[in-house]
Amino acid sequence: MTTTMTTTAFNVVVTAEHWAPEAQALVLEAGGQIHFMAEPITAESLAERLAQTGAQALVLRGSKPVSAAVLRAAPALRIVAKNGAGVDSVDMEAARAQGVAVAVALAANAPAVAEHALALMLALVRQLPQLNQQVRAGGWAGSSWQGRDFRGSTVGIVGYGAIGRATAQLAAALGAKVLVLRPAGQADDFDCEPDLRQLLPRVDILSLHCPLTEQTRGLIGASELALLRPGSLLINTARGPVVDETALLAALESGHLGGAGLDTFDIEPLPQGHPLTRLPQVLLTPHVAGVTRQAALRVAMLTAANIVDHLAGRPLPAGHLL
Repeated sequence: MTTTMTTTAFNVVVTAEHWAPEAQALVLEAGGQIHFMAEPITAESLAERLAQTGAQALVLRGSKPVSAAVLRAAPALRIVAKNGAGVDSVDMEAARAQGVAVAVALAANAPAVAEHALALMLALVRQLPQLNQQVRAGGWAGSSWQGRDFRGSTVGIVGYGAIGRATAQLAAALGAKVLVLRPAGQADDFDCEPDLRQLLPRVDILSLHCPLTEQTRGLIGASELALLRPGSLLINTARGPVVDETALLAALESGHLGGAGLDTFDIEPLPQGHPLTRLPQVLLTPHVAGVTRQAALRVAMLTAANIVDHLAGRPLPAGHLL
């Protein structure tokens, strides 16, 4: 991470009303001026803000639409720096055609997302949401309640980047067997299965950590869910559209799936009254798996450094530039 000043002043648009003060200080020290945006942020409002400021850099917080039209409205733009890792809302082809770099804060929030994924697994395995609701309602099952152990479960990992690897390590540390969707011998010391349809019947918990691409959109549909063992759990801290939401609802309502822990959804925020909110075996969180104080600071500092270094003509760390 550098604090060396760039040679010319530059403008940075942030698609949020706040950003870590330490990251702001890094940009300001390098000669940058920061412009924040308030919600709701649309393609039109983003294009207008970029054109108005003549921004050279965009800090992308959340999945705001960086379309070809948005990029065309920002001829001075040189870098889109995701304050995180997922860039499925960026038109990558248009960015390349316009010569705009797209950078990510690689692995900065991986430990936080992995902890969240594991927390969802443990809460569902031990049926904590149902137990909490029962006690609050005056119930007390006591020793008549029969839970199950996490230890000894088989956890399937789909997407073995920094987050998938960290999740696998945590699950294994608590006694789970880990099976990774990956060619044999390419997942550290974990067992591998190269075929998704062969992996699914072998796991008790399926944990998704893959990026959203045209290849992974709808990756887990009705036929894939049917291959999971009865009573299996699904964890999604990746992107909502990786899972066919209609098929997921059907599998949960039929009882084939024992539960789901979801941090991402097709539509965010999740609409009020959505069918998922009515299912007690589903644990829902508002796309915050990677949001802890420590992770947020790491992500913001790497994002700021990516901007400053790129605009100064310095190479970014391996894997940061897409």
